[in-house]
Amino acid sequence: MSLSRLIVQNLRNLLSVDIEPSPDVNLIFGKNGSGKTSILEAIHVLSLGRSFRGHKFKALINEHHPAMTVFGRVDDSGGDIPIGVSRSRSGDATFKAHGQAVGSLAELAGLLPLQVINADAFLLLEGSPSVRRQFLDWLVFHVEPGFFSTWKAAQRCLKQRNTILRRDRIEGSELQVWERELVAVSERMASMRLRAFEAFSEVFHQLIDEFVMAEGLTLSLYRGWEKDKGYAEVLSETLERDSRLGFTGSGVHRCDIRIRIKGHAAADVLSRGQQKLLVCAMKITQGVVFAKLTDRRCIYLVDDLPAELDEEHRQLLVDWLHKLETQVFITGVEQDALLQPWHQKPDREIKLFHVEQGKIVE
Repeated sequence: MSLSRLIVQNLRNLLSVDIEPSPDVNLIFGKNGSGKTSILEAIHVLSLGRSFRGHKFKALINEHHPAMTVFGRVDDSGGDIPIGVSRSRSGDATFKAHGQAVGSLAELAGLLPLQVINADAFLLLEGSPSVRRQFLDWLVFHVEPGFFSTWKAAQRCLKQRNTILRRDRIEGSELQVWERELVAVSERMASMRLRAFEAFSEVFHQLIDEFVMAEGLTLSLYRGWEKDKGYAEVLSETLERDSRLGFTGSGVHRCDIRIRIKGHAAADVLSRGQQKLLVCAMKITQGVVFAKLTDRRCIYLVDDLPAELDEEHRQLLVDWLHKLETQVFITGVEQDALLQPWHQKPDREIKLFHVEQGKIVE
């Protein structure tokens, strides 16, 4: 799959952009502040309705305009799919696919699966469990058809249980009703995550040594409660504590991928350079597993590649992106630094874009 056209209006300093990207490699260069990262943000808005820089959409809208619009065409096995997102400063939003309004951003995300490699990607190691949970759930969402509805049900049950706990009504039958449903959806959700994690872990360990030599590196999945107990038992044992605190302390909302080296958190052991390579390996693994399980390709957005990796490892990452046969968008300041890793890839169609003061030229 690939993005065959991108039209952007009034997103940051991109007032009017209309490009036809290569289905293979798109290299975007320009000075800092020119708008090259905003091109990647626009693609991300098409998929998730927001930027990868944060959830505050108003910051995306050009200060001199009341709204922004992003339109794209996705070439997939099912044909040409038009998708569009419009957001106004007043809060109004429109999301469309196939010329019709979509009821959920999850539908857009399913049409345009993305992986982002930028400076914030390294929070996979240093950040909170929620970062790694979202990373895993991206894969689960795309390979387990029932995951999104199960995730929503779990969120609803947790919210209701927490409300009952805060109101100190734990003796009533209402709590039991919500707990039964919470146990059912949580066990189902944990099974989906485990299947995706096992597929991820198998591929990850096959390629990690190509990126970074880290003896004793292990990945494990913490589902959110003790592995030797059922969730119903855990809720019963922790009811008094949860009631005192006013929220549910164990569950799928506490899931985490634990990345360790000889028993220590990888972020505490690896150098900054090694952390970057480990994260790249995880991002590439996502693409490999996604392709293996869905027979589709995700699109990679790589922001300021030369600044994040040295020449040797830039080449390694490019080699893997080449193997994935996926569409990529890569930004950087210097044209030559972007082109150099692709010199030995004559079979890929490469388009080079120059961005200056919000205007882009192929």
